[in-house]
Amino acid sequence: MRSSPTSRRTVCGSVAPSSVAPGRSATESPATASRSAAETETVIAHLQLAMVPRIGPRNSRRLLEVFGCPEAVFAATEPQLLAIEGIGPVAAQAIQSSSSADATELLAACEREQVQILLEGDPRYPSLLREIDDPPGVLFVRGELQPCDGLAVALVGARHATAYGTRVAEQLGSSLARAGYTVVSGLARGIDAAGHRGALTAGGRTLAVLGSGVLKTYPPEHRGLADDISHAGAVLSECPPFAAPTAGAFPQRNRIISGLSLGVVVIQAADRSGAMITARLAGEQGREVFAVPGEIHCRMSQGCHRLIQDGAKLVGSIDDILDELGPLSETVVSPAGCQSTVGVDPTPVTVTASPAHPTEGRPAERLLEAAEQLVFDVIPTSTHGSLIDQVIVETGLTAADVLAALSMLETRRLIQRLPGSRVTRR
Repeated sequence: MRSSPTSRRTVCGSVAPSSVAPGRSATESPATASRSAAETETVIAHLQLAMVPRIGPRNSRRLLEVFGCPEAVFAATEPQLLAIEGIGPVAAQAIQSSSSADATELLAACEREQVQILLEGDPRYPSLLREIDDPPGVLFVRGELQPCDGLAVALVGARHATAYGTRVAEQLGSSLARAGYTVVSGLARGIDAAGHRGALTAGGRTLAVLGSGVLKTYPPEHRGLADDISHAGAVLSECPPFAAPTAGAFPQRNRIISGLSLGVVVIQAADRSGAMITARLAGEQGREVFAVPGEIHCRMSQGCHRLIQDGAKLVGSIDDILDELGPLSETVVSPAGCQSTVGVDPTPVTVTASPAHPTEGRPAERLLEAAEQLVFDVIPTSTHGSLIDQVIVETGLTAADVLAALSMLETRRLIQRLPGSRVTRR
């Protein structure tokens, strides 16, 4: 007979499953900031559950739904554990024989190596990832996740990419970063690395999701790239920081890549490949799926062409992605601590709603400097647009400043030029 959830929760503490200490400064590193004793016990208990072999995130979630907290899971009897769907005798024995000593040691290592631990209840845990069926109960993060990372697009594809595929991945990575999106990928050779590098080249943010621990970079030749990403985004994994890569970890990793993203773009993929798994997961998670076409005789094009046949959005340029994702359905705010390195004014900018554009905005609007924002505000969305001379008059800026701002707005895909020295919003 299954035990009542309420009868088990007397074992649980009252501290929410979060690694954030009350009163912690927003700029203080969560990996090194002091926790209360109760919070530390909560984190250790969740780490202990995450480290139990043969459990996985789905079963962990079922256990927590029934028992309320990890401490109650470990206090459960074998019959009570076996009553949970997905928990067999081997898993039940692993739960009962687990020890908090390893979790305590892991916590100390994370603090020593500046690795953040995010539990699912942590307010900094990615909200998009929390929506999927089997979100990781624990995320290990090297770097910093920021609110703007909720506007993310994944670039995935072949490890043995052609020169064409690599070039497209770099271009899309750069273009997405300039348009205000965070680029998500898996740090693998080929398309993944090219997408990350494109975002970094543009001064944007990028997240790398590993099938190994965040302190055990795979492939090893990408250690330098991982370091760069950790300073311009984050390297993250559900595996313990020093865990070596395993074959089974990579399909699991793919659900996190798609789960973090609004859409997934596949750039070169064989018909049976990890990128195709990510695309399938993206569809199941309700994400947009995009595919870049290639040569019909190239094996690396087969997967992309299959996706397009099945309804994926064909990508011929960055505009195909931006148009499909559309504008934000809320006023765009550049939150503190979420600045791009592409020449952004350090003060947060709120895009004020106007009658012509009541509550719409694109992610790139978060990145605008003061002069660019001023120019953008006076440009209408219309067939005829505005004369550039009129923009100069309305803004009061010099012609050189307006032309420079227009060039940046065009690069960010926010405006387009029209015949007759006119400009309009895209």
